[in-house]
Amino acid sequence: MGPDPAPARRRRGRLRLVPLTVSVTVALALLCCVGGAAAFMLTSLGGAKDPTMTLAGDACGQGAPLAPDAAAMPRMETFGPSQLRNAAVIIAVGRQLRVPPRGWVIAVATAIQESRLSNLPYLGAGNDHDSLGLFQQRPSQGWGTPAQVRDPAYAARKFYERLVRVKGWESLPLTDAAQRVQRSAFPNAYAKHEPAATDIVNRLANGAARAIGAAVNPRCATATEITASGWTLPVHAKVGSGFRTADRPTHNGVDLIVDRFTEIHAAASGRVLVARCDPDHQGRRNCDVDGYPGKGGCGWFVDILHAGGVITRYCHMVQAPFVRPGQLVRAGDVIGKVGTSGNSSGPHLHFEVHLNGIRAWAGGIDPVPFMRDRGVPLGGAA
Repeated sequence: MGPDPAPARRRRGRLRLVPLTVSVTVALALLCCVGGAAAFMLTSLGGAKDPTMTLAGDACGQGAPLAPDAAAMPRMETFGPSQLRNAAVIIAVGRQLRVPPRGWVIAVATAIQESRLSNLPYLGAGNDHDSLGLFQQRPSQGWGTPAQVRDPAYAARKFYERLVRVKGWESLPLTDAAQRVQRSAFPNAYAKHEPAATDIVNRLANGAARAIGAAVNPRCATATEITASGWTLPVHAKVGSGFRTADRPTHNGVDLIVDRFTEIHAAASGRVLVARCDPDHQGRRNCDVDGYPGKGGCGWFVDILHAGGVITRYCHMVQAPFVRPGQLVRAGDVIGKVGTSGNSSGPHLHFEVHLNGIRAWAGGIDPVPFMRDRGVPLGGAA
């Protein structure tokens, strides 16, 4: 029963980049440097898919991504066809270099921050000196010649080459991984683009942001793995009481039925907002005892703020959380253990998802479709 209203990660090996052929690099360079009327010869990098087709709910990047020279791009409100073709180049280069899908999401998010996925020319000394292209790379800082860094394929390749040299990049929060490559004056600016980059990679690469982030050959994630979108299951458990059901319209999350003392994992990287004992209906903060139906409150609980204003909540812990307010956590970090404190009828994790940074009831959404869209379905197979 949910509340009334009121560390070990899988080790990943280092990658060895597979060189692109000169012909592919030259062909990719045509994408933004020749213009919309250019004829592109990139079908070997992606399948000739219909971008208007509905993405399958269980797609995890199987098959080739949409080619940059496809006749049409998916329709998106905030990005036009030329921007999406640039994103397709970034994905295509990452795939050719055998960089896992997590790298595609990081690269696309970085390019959104730096250029809005536009191949920018020299914009003057007031725009960070000699920054150019999709990633605003600077020739004076060793990224290449001006002509090279304005070649989208070259720029993407240089980004990936530096990314995979960052130790443990696959498990870093996106903003940390991007900053270690870019060395931006605004190091926290990348995180907010993770949801948009996830959406773009899913649309252009058949749900690849739902795949396990560290797998070179995309496949769906299991219960303990982190997807390319940066999400993982808080616990692997059966789904019990659902979100705002007819018999429990104020139930603002889902109950994940699992044994007492099961470790609870942060569903994604973020910053801890709250970690405390929630008072019950009588104002008591006695969370070190088992709760009961009608007591009220979350018991011991944690709220975490993630990219894009998403908040996750974890209720009914058996003891004080292992994290504190303001602490930065990574996806998969252990933040506490399952219990039955607060308004609870037995051991389980009450899990909530809120949007737009709204911790109150009004911000709550159904966690089941939300988590499924990120490649980690609640109650899914191990």
